[in-house]
Amino acid sequence: MSSFSEADLPVDVHHGEMIALADGTTIRFESNGEAKDIMINDGFEAACTLFPGNEFTVETGQGNYLISCEFGDIMHVKKI
Repeated sequence: MSSFSEADLPVDVHHGEMIALADGTTIRFESNGEAKDIMINDGFEAACTLFPGNEFTVETGQGNYLISCEFGDIMHVKKI
């Protein structure tokens, strides 16, 4: 599995990849049709489900990160 770090932000994450933030929080997704189930850390239960055009904010002790998606197998992550 490919992975990115906070130094790569903003980054486009594809299915099977993940990003590790500065505080150790990891973010990945599983595709569910056009929806993306966003997983935080090692959990298998989605923190949220995003549809194209929707956004979700992950809050950590190091800051806030905006997650969005579009059609296709990609999730965008950037620090806000």
